[in-house]
Order: sequence, then C-alpha cells, then structure tokens
Amino acid sequence: MGEPKISIDELAVFCKKKGFAVISGEIYGGLSGFYDFGWLGSEMKRNIKDSLWNDFVRRRGNIVGIDGSIITHPKVWEASGHVENFSDMIVSCGKCRESFRADQVAADQLGVNPASLSIEDVKVMVEREELKCPHCGSILKTASKFNLMFSTKIGSTAGNGVNSFLRPETAQLIFTDFKGVMDSARMRPPFGIAQLGKAFRNEISPRDFLFRMREFEQFEIEFFTADKDEGNDDEPDMSGFKGMKINLLTEDKQRKKEGEAERVDALSLLKTAKKWHAYWLLEFYSWFIRHGISPANLRIREHRKEELAHYASACFDIEYKFPFGWSEIHGDAERGSFDLDQHSKYSGQKMYYFDAQNNEKIVPRVAAEPSQGIERAMMAFLYDAYKYDKERGNVVMGFHPVIAPVKVGVFPLVNKLDEKASAVFRLVNENFVAVYDRSGSIGRRYARADEIGIPFCITIDFDTLKDESVTIRERDTTKQTRVKISEIAGYLKQRGL
Repeated sequence: MGEPKISIDELAVFCKKKGFAVISGEIYGGLSGFYDFGWLGSEMKRNIKDSLWNDFVRRRGNIVGIDGSIITHPKVWEASGHVENFSDMIVSCGKCRESFRADQVAADQLGVNPASLSIEDVKVMVEREELKCPHCGSILKTASKFNLMFSTKIGSTAGNGVNSFLRPETAQLIFTDFKGVMDSARMRPPFGIAQLGKAFRNEISPRDFLFRMREFEQFEIEFFTADKDEGNDDEPDMSGFKGMKINLLTEDKQRKKEGEAERVDALSLLKTAKKWHAYWLLEFYSWFIRHGISPANLRIREHRKEELAHYASACFDIEYKFPFGWSEIHGDAERGSFDLDQHSKYSGQKMYYFDAQNNEKIVPRVAAEPSQGIERAMMAFLYDAYKYDKERGNVVMGFHPVIAPVKVGVFPLVNKLDEKASAVFRLVNENFVAVYDRSGSIGRRYARADEIGIPFCITIDFDTLKDESVTIRERDTTKQTRVKISEIAGYLKQRGL
C-alpha cells in the first residue's frame, strides 16, 4: 500500500461521506467546533473509550473510576484557577470585526512558537503593528484575554439563579471527590482516580477537523502518591518497557534548536521524568503503538519551562505527526499537591489521609496526570489508518481490530443463499459488531468493507450448504481461509477481535 497522501480537510470529507463525523447542524450551515458522530464514528469512539477504560481502570488494582457532573459548584473553578487563568489571548480587527487566537496568528505570520508566547509578548507585537488580520489584511491593533469556559445560569433567570460553568476538563471533580473516593474504595497512595466524559471549551478558532473542538470527551487519571513514594517499594515496575524504543524530544534539544526527536530506549525517559511520570507516559505511548499507530508518527515531547501551566512542575506531550505538523494528542503533567491544597483552602475540608504506620497526616501529590482527548486519539487513528491501495483501486482503512467500528462483514455470494447467510450473520452478530451486505459483486462488497476498515469478511457460497464452512477474508492481506461455521467465533478471537 502507498503512504497516506491526504489533507485533514480531505479526511473530513471522507469521514462525512462514510459516516464517521459531520459538523453539527449541517442542514442549517453548521456550528463551528461541534461535531456529530455517525454510525461508524459513534462505534469507533466507543471502542476507543472502552479500550482505555478496560486497559487503565478495570484491569488494574490501583485505579478506580468516577462519573462526575458536567455542571458543578462554581467555587470549584475559582479554587482550581480556571476563572483567573483559563484564558487565551485574542487579537481583534477593527475593520472586519473578526477575532483570532493571538498565538496562532503569530505562529502563522512570524514563525514563532505559539507555546512560548506570553501576554506581554503579544501586546508588544500588537504595539509594533507586526500582526495582520488573516481575514482582510488590516493591522491588528487590539489584544485582550478571553476566558475559554462556557458560562451558564442554574435556576430561574428571574430569581436567585446561580452562575456556573460547563466543565472545561474532567480532572477537577476527581480532586473534589478525592477524600470520599479514597475512603469508600479503601485506597491508599500510590493509587489513581479516573474519569471519562464530556468537556467544553469556548475555543476562539476551532480548526483542523476534530483536533480543536468546543465540545469533546476526555479520559483523565489523577495518580496520587505520597512524597516518599519515589524510591520505595511502591515504585512502578518498569521492566515491561525494557527493549522498547521511543521518539523523544527533550527540552534541551528544543533550546538548542534541534527540533527532531531522537530514537532512544524507553527507559532513558527516566533521565528527564520521575518514575511514576515516566511510567504513565510509556503506558499510553505503548497503548497507541499497540492499537496500530505507526511508531514513526509518534513522539514524546518535554515541555519547556515557560510552557508549563501554573499548577505543573513538569509536563510531557505525546504528539502525532499530522499534515499540519506535530501536535499533542495526549498530555501528562506532574501537578504536585496544588489542586488538593487549593480545594482544601477554598472549601475548608482537609484533603489528607492518615498514615498509621508513621503516625502522620499526608496530603498526596499528583505524580502523573494522563489526559487523553478521545477525538484527538480518534483523528490520529483515522489518519494513520487511511491508505489508498493502487492494486485494489480503493481506500483501505487499516484499523486495529479493537479500534475498528465494524468487526465483520457477512456476504452471501448470491441472493439465493440469503437464508443461510442471514443465519450466519445472526450467529456472528451475537459476539461482534457486524454488517450484512448482499448488494453488488463480491469484489465491490470487499471494497466497501475495506473503505470502512472491516478487518474480516465472511462469504457464504454454495459449498457452505454442503460442508457448513465459510470463507473468511482478512482485510490487510486479502488472505482467504475456509472455516467451519461452529468455529468462526474462536477463529476471529484468535486474530484480535
């Protein structure tokens, strides 16, 4: 197969046509930053979420989950710093009245790194008249801060309603619920609390398809340790990463203007990250590779000091090589005890646990905060899977079987075999998401299956009536194997379903 040669805009068109995703409210012109997920997209998102939850919550003894409210007490966002700090700089055009994210305009027009820009930097650029309106070309003369949270009114607008916000992240309710979860689940550090759900950010300039959205889903873990955990018997087991290779771009290489990541042993990450932080980065890096992302398109990038959020002492991103450049699809910050300290201060509730062995009260620290955007992961999987196969003459979406929205296609060779094929379909559909297709030539049906990434296709022919066997065709190799109907489920499970 050839390498993918498709832009993000072309990918968006493909995804709309096939039923992965389409801009919301399209019949009315669409609403920027909001997407609806179709019959394939909804299944694919569910597969990504289920894989994350199973791998990082259910199959571990030291992680538990919660499902917090989208709207919560407004004091939560004051304590967390979101009311004061969760802002972007915008520049506005006095002529056409359009507004833009200042860092994006500066990056596009001046070639600066947007992550390194401060508010003062933007103000200087505006004062020097260095920035032009991307829409009409006029000089941009106004810069201001713009809070990214969606505000909402709780209760009667005519009465004593309460002003609050749609949550901009899933993390904060993990902190506010920390004490109750720790006690009810009988957990002690090192342990984690996970949450998966909707988040909302009023992005100034949503763009690049599913990459920057106003409504999206997050999977986050806050992994709590005591200060003494680094170096004691509860430290992470790193043996599973021996021999593994990663692409790593350190802060030092970035400062030296050496922009390319270095291919290194995974455990060399311990030179720049503490053990639990490195452990969780490598766990998620491995998850992407394990589920089909090409290692050449993935890297870990260390944040420079000036990039760090107010709560973080260290941060790394897992980045994917999109057509528009290397961009974050996963973030992981070391937050320390900032959040628990803040919520303790604002609420008056103590956020500690009692260490009976050492007779002391300990406020745990967040040694790692894996933060995974579901749609960003989905877009990386979509782009990485897209290939045009010249020999077949059609697109082949090479999804890993776990990620593939539809697992099996069932085809009668001719319509006379519909009764038997329908029986096979019902049997297969008990265990796997399957589609039934009886329209067109068998070759055309294979092509349609390839284009939506179905890993296995089952064909029922006249011999099936004699020997109770079917032909199973594998998407990636086009290899065909004769299998007994009674053995289909076992055959498919052995191959990753």
